[in-house]
Amino acid sequence: MGLEEIIPAIFLIAVLILVLPEFLRSNSKSKRFIKNLFIWSIIVIFIVIISIFIF
Repeated sequence: MGLEEIIPAIFLIAVLILVLPEFLRSNSKSKRFIKNLFIWSIIVIFIVIISIFIF
């Protein structure tokens, strides 16, 4: 695992730490939270599939 894999992983963890508290606070109702979680999971899966085809 080289530096080119560690730096993006650290960056993504830092972004998650910054975004997660506000995401949880704004989604206090479970129905809204599940809907937003579903939308974000589709976005992440789409990005992963695109990156697999590119690399």
